[in-house]
Amino acid sequence: MAVELKVPPLGESITEAVVGKWNKKQGESVSADEPLVVLETDKVTIDVPSPAAGSIASIAFKEGDKVRVGDVLGTIEAGAGAAASPAAAAATPAPAQAAAPVTSAGGQAQSDARITPTAKKMAEENRVDVGQLKGSGTGGRIMKEDVQGQLNRPAAAPSAPPAPAAPSGPRPNAAREERVRMTPLRKRVAERLLQAQSNAALLTTFNEVDMGEVMALRKKYNDKFQAKHGVKLGFMSFFIRASVEALKAFPQINAEIDGEDVIFKHYYDIGVAVSGSRGLVVPVVRDADKLSLAELEKTVGDYGGRARNDKLTMSDLTGGTFTITNGGIFGSMLSTPILNPPQTGILGMHNIVERPVARDGQVVIRPIMYIALTYDHRLVDGREAVQFLVRVKECIEDPERLLLDI
Repeated sequence: MAVELKVPPLGESITEAVVGKWNKKQGESVSADEPLVVLETDKVTIDVPSPAAGSIASIAFKEGDKVRVGDVLGTIEAGAGAAASPAAAAATPAPAQAAAPVTSAGGQAQSDARITPTAKKMAEENRVDVGQLKGSGTGGRIMKEDVQGQLNRPAAAPSAPPAPAAPSGPRPNAAREERVRMTPLRKRVAERLLQAQSNAALLTTFNEVDMGEVMALRKKYNDKFQAKHGVKLGFMSFFIRASVEALKAFPQINAEIDGEDVIFKHYYDIGVAVSGSRGLVVPVVRDADKLSLAELEKTVGDYGGRARNDKLTMSDLTGGTFTITNGGIFGSMLSTPILNPPQTGILGMHNIVERPVARDGQVVIRPIMYIALTYDHRLVDGREAVQFLVRVKECIEDPERLLLDI
C-alpha cells in the first residue's frame, strides 16, 4: 500500500518551502520516522520523516523545487522492506521520467535528473554537448565541474584556416561565473533588511565600554560557575542583563509602532543573533529579565548549538522586543547594525581591544569594547538613545549593579 509523504505545516504565516536535499533515492528502503527530505524555509530547515517503513515508490519534487504545505513530495510503499538495492535498481531499466528533457547545443537530449541546474546553464551558455560528458556526481549526474573540465580541455587543431580574430573588447566570463539561486533564508534576510531601511528612520549612536571589571569577575569565578552550572560564564549574559535594565529605564526602545499607535511591551524577549549553518539567525530569549546569568548562558548556548545543526524551530525565532548582535566574535571593531522590524532598537557588540585611555590624569591601557545602538528615530529621540547606551555602559563597567539589582 502506498503512503503519501506530504509537506507538513511549516509554522506561522509560512506556506511554502524549497526542497533542499533528499536523503534517499527512489527504490531505497526506509524506516518509519527516518528523515527523508530536508525542506528549507525563510527561517529554518525542516526534516520530513517517513510516515511508514518500506521503500520509496516515487519522488514528485527534485532538489531546488518549491513546494507548498500539503503537497505530496512522494510515496512510500509500506512494508516493502525487500526493496531492490541501488545496484539492482541500476540494472533494471528505469521508467520514463515526466521531467522535460534538456537539449544541448549538439542536439543530445538529457534528462533534467542527469544534470544540475548550474551545470545545465553553463553548458548552454558555452555550447557544450552534455551528451559527450561523463558525470562525476551521484548516479553519474553531470556537475558544474564536469562542464568546466570540458571547457578547460585544449581545443582540437582546426582543419580549415583559422577564422579572423574576434574584435577586441571584454572577453565573455560566463565560464568563470556561477549563478546560484538565493536560499530562502538569505532572500528573507534581504527583504527584511530592505524593509527596515525603507520603513524606519534609522540612526546609530555609539559609546565605549571598559570591559576590565567584567573580565576580572569572569576570571575569578568562571571555574566555580562552570562547575556549578555546567556552562561557561560569557559576556553575552552580562549584556542581556544590562540591556534589560536599560530597557526598563527607557521603555520606548522596547516598543513598536503600529500605525498611529505605540505598543509598549512590559516584557523582555531579547533576540540574540547566532551563526547557523546557513547564515545568521535570531532566536529569542523569553522573559530574559526573569533568568539568572547561568540560565541566560545556557539558553544562548543551546540556541547556538541548535542553530549550527539546523534544529531551531519557528517558535524559537518568532517575536522578540529587542535584539543584540555580537560582531566582535568575527573581529568587528565597529558597525551600524540594522533593526529587526518591528523592533525599535538593536545593540551591537564588537571586539575587545587594549587601548590607551585617560584615568585620573594618567594614560593607562584598558580592554575597551565599542558598542552601538541603532534605533528608530520616529519613536526614540537621540537623548534617550544616548542615555540607554550610558546605562548599558554603567552596568558593564560596574557589574555588581547587575548582581545587586541597583
